[in-house]
Amino acid sequence: MNIEEILAGESKNIEFKMALPEKSIKYMKSVIAFANGRGGKLIFGVRDEDQVVVGIESAYIFKTMDAITNAISDSCEPAIVPDVTLQAIDGKTIIIVDVPKGMQKPYYIKSKGVVEGTYVRVSGTTRQADRFLLQELILEGTNRSFDQQSSQTIVLEEQVQEFCEKMYNHALEMSRYPGQRELIQPVTRNQLISWQLLKEIEGQLIPSNGYLLLAGDNVTFPQAKIQCAVFKGTTRDIFITKKEFTGPLYQQLEDAYHFVLQNIRLGSRIDGLYRQDIYELPIRSIREMIANAACHRSYLNSSSIQVALYDDRLEVTSPGMLHDELTINQMKQGMSKIWNKGISEAFSYMNIIEAWGSGIPRILREAKEYGLREPELIEMGHDFRINLFRAESTYDKYGVVDPKLLYETSDSYSTKDIHDDPNGTKEINDGTNDTKDINDDTNGTNGTKDGTNKTNDTNINRILALILDNPEITQKDLCEQMSLSIRTVKRIVSDLQKNNIIKREGSSRKGKWIVM
Repeated sequence: MNIEEILAGESKNIEFKMALPEKSIKYMKSVIAFANGRGGKLIFGVRDEDQVVVGIESAYIFKTMDAITNAISDSCEPAIVPDVTLQAIDGKTIIIVDVPKGMQKPYYIKSKGVVEGTYVRVSGTTRQADRFLLQELILEGTNRSFDQQSSQTIVLEEQVQEFCEKMYNHALEMSRYPGQRELIQPVTRNQLISWQLLKEIEGQLIPSNGYLLLAGDNVTFPQAKIQCAVFKGTTRDIFITKKEFTGPLYQQLEDAYHFVLQNIRLGSRIDGLYRQDIYELPIRSIREMIANAACHRSYLNSSSIQVALYDDRLEVTSPGMLHDELTINQMKQGMSKIWNKGISEAFSYMNIIEAWGSGIPRILREAKEYGLREPELIEMGHDFRINLFRAESTYDKYGVVDPKLLYETSDSYSTKDIHDDPNGTKEINDGTNDTKDINDDTNGTNGTKDGTNKTNDTNINRILALILDNPEITQKDLCEQMSLSIRTVKRIVSDLQKNNIIKREGSSRKGKWIVM
């Protein structure tokens, strides 16, 4: 311990005491909290108000050390063995009680019992553990995952088969690379059992908490939802729009992801004969932030995931603290500690998450590539938050601009026929299949020369982008995500089909779109 560390003040793992209190309970709570967290140091002989080193009188140093050691031994359950040392600073002696991170959580004060006597460290203060925190400590102490714990219900064989089929279809939808779809195998009941999402006991199938969450059981878990909102300015004073998404976890992610895309700027750039639509924020990072929140949140916590969009940032808040074995700096280096092991296995299968621990480094890297300010990772008491900052200028290095400006100045390519290119870009076919027919309406209902065509072009391109992202999207979903009437969406979709830009395979409910 040096003077610089002392002058930095108290923190999540450092607490000062000017002298040894008469009643040991006054510092025993902090000893318990350190053991239940990442460990910490109690420093006796430093005044906490101004970090002045007052020291311990020489005549009482060893007596004080013995009193501290005996009090910890007598008061704590399970046993805590601290490292008690002396250090001289500016000619004065302080006592440092180094409490290690415990491996037999929860630790509690014997006289108060496990429910009343369990304490945790939150933002530099010691607090009694809430019910859900106590449950998490019990699970952590036994190396168990909440989502892998059996529920109190049973499921039928046909329900499990339907659950597996939905996961398989979503895995196919989330395929991003050539040949990836062919490698995906249907998930089976035995696979669910190996992930501990399902148990077979005496011929009955018992789902885990994670199974119910993935299936969208919002009755058992009403907190398992994502709340999305757009706010005016940089605070939560005035909201512009908001939505709440429930149902299967993986569908919630997609809904929240598209909510963000709908409410951020979309621009384009031209590279030779190719056009690329580029959002103002890296879209993989947007999905990663929301997926991380759902994958690593505490489902014992009664709060919900919140996705908030401000003028200057995208903010994703996840209920639950970081794992005690993980720090923010370690996360930036790619380290990962998984809270919900079964859900993580399912997300990995469905291509929602990729390599373990790669999410945060990717978010940091993509923000840098976009020329954006470094994202913030913040511990907030019982919650964890990531801020992805928006560009201050309307333009970034990719030429992303406000859609209104884009279509007012770029008519030369906004009405071209767009085709998918094998390299992932969109080809402009000059003159061979002009989309002018889509905008022209013999009845005069589709737009006039006063600028309505430009708005329609915007809607056309947004619909194409949504279809490319989710070929199974319905016209009702398009209405909700674009805030358009069903009549407008049906008209645009019909025109796109007539001009052979898209076609429908299968039924209206279970089919999919193909961009020609």
